[in-house]
Amino acid sequence: MLIGVKKEKGLAEEMAHRQSMGQSYRAIVWRQFRRNRMAVWSLRLLYVFLFIALFGDFIANEKPIYCRIGGQTYFPVLRQYAVGLGLAKWEARFFQKSWDEHEYESVIWAPIPYSAGTIDRKNSNYVSPGGRQRVSSARFRHWLGTDQIGRDVAAGLISGARIAMMVGVVSMAIATLIGLFMGALAGYFGDERFRASRSRLLMNLLGLAAGIFYGFGARAYALSEGPFGWELLRSLGILAGSLVLANLLAAPLKRLPWLGKKARVPMDIIVMRLIEVINSIPALLLVLSVVAIIEKPSILFVMAVIGLIRWTGVARFVRAELLRIRSLEYIEAAQALGFSEWRIIFRHAIPNALTPVLITVAFGVASAILLEAFLSFLGVGVPPQQVTWGSMLNLARAQFSAWWLAIFPGFAIFLTVTIFNLIGEGLADAMDPRLKH
Repeated sequence: MLIGVKKEKGLAEEMAHRQSMGQSYRAIVWRQFRRNRMAVWSLRLLYVFLFIALFGDFIANEKPIYCRIGGQTYFPVLRQYAVGLGLAKWEARFFQKSWDEHEYESVIWAPIPYSAGTIDRKNSNYVSPGGRQRVSSARFRHWLGTDQIGRDVAAGLISGARIAMMVGVVSMAIATLIGLFMGALAGYFGDERFRASRSRLLMNLLGLAAGIFYGFGARAYALSEGPFGWELLRSLGILAGSLVLANLLAAPLKRLPWLGKKARVPMDIIVMRLIEVINSIPALLLVLSVVAIIEKPSILFVMAVIGLIRWTGVARFVRAELLRIRSLEYIEAAQALGFSEWRIIFRHAIPNALTPVLITVAFGVASAILLEAFLSFLGVGVPPQQVTWGSMLNLARAQFSAWWLAIFPGFAIFLTVTIFNLIGEGLADAMDPRLKH
C-alpha cells in the first residue's frame, strides 16, 4: 500500500515536471513572479493607482457625475471633456452659480466633491482633517483637510496620482524607445558592421541639424507659448520631414564616385561615448539646467526631459543582450535567407532582448516619479496652479503645524516608489535563468 502511494506521488511529480517543461517562457516567468507575494500585492496596488489616475475626474470633482435640473438630464463630468475639446459649451446658468448651489431634482456627486483646483474660501487657512469645518453637510467635508487657500487635500492627492503615473509612464516610454534604438545600433552592428554611403551619412547629418534648428530652435517661442502637445508634434514632424527629405536627396547623390562609396561607422563607440557623456552629468543638475531655461513651465517638458536623460540604462542592457544574440543560429539563418538588417533587428533581435528592459523600466518609473516630486517640491518646471505631491509637500514648509500636507503626500510618494521597486525586484527574480528549471 505504501509502495503504491509513493509510486502515484512520483508519477504526479513527473507529470507536473513535464507540464512545467512544456510551458512557455512567459508562463514560467509569471509562475515565478506569483511566488513573490510582495511583488504580487505591489502589482495589485499598481492597478489601484492606475484606476485612480484614469478615472480621477469621477472620483474627485466639484461637478456632479449625473444631475437633473428643470426636467433636463446632464452629465457634467463627461461634458467637461467635450468642452475641453471644443465640442460643446456650458449653459449660462452653470456660470452664474457654483455647482453646489443649484436645485437638483436628482444628483449623483463624486466621492470627493472637489477638484484639485477648487477653492473653498469658507475653509481656507489650513483646516485640519479633524478640525471644525464650515460645510453644508458631511458630504462636503474635507476629510483630509485643506491648504492655505482652501484646496482639498484629498482631491490634490488624486491629481498628484494622475501626474505621477503620467510622468512615470510617458517619460520611461520616451526613454525606452530611444534606448532600444540606440542600444540595438551599438549591440547589433558593433564597430565593424554598419556601413552606409557617404552621401547618406552627410545628408542625414545635415537633415538632423536642420530639423533641430527649424523644429525646435526657431520655434522656441511657439513651444513655450502655444499648446505644448500640438507644438511638440509639429516640431517632431519638422524633424522627421527634414530627415526624410535628406534621405530622398541622398539617393541621386550616390551616383557621384566619391559620395557613392560606403564608409564604416563605429556605432558601438559612438553610442557608448554618448552614454558616458550623459551619465557623467548628474541627472538632477541636467534637468534643472534644461527646465530653468523654459519660459513657460509645463509638466510635459518635465516628462520629455526625464525621458531624454533616462534612456542610457535601457540602451546599455539592450546592447549587452544584442552582443550575445547577434551570433545565435536564428540570426544567422535570417541573414542567410537574405532578410534586411533592419528587419532582423526589429523582428527577431529586439523582441528577444526585452527581458532586462522590463526590469529597467520598472525601476526607471519609480526614479522618474521621485525626480518629478523633487522638482515640484522645488517649484521648478511645474506651473504654480498644478497640484502635485511635491507641490503639496512644498506648502507644508510654510506651515509646520499643517502636518496633513506633509504626511499624506509623503506617504503617497513612498508607497508608489516602493510599489515599482518591489515589482522590479519581482521581475528580476522571476526572469532569473537559473529559476527556469
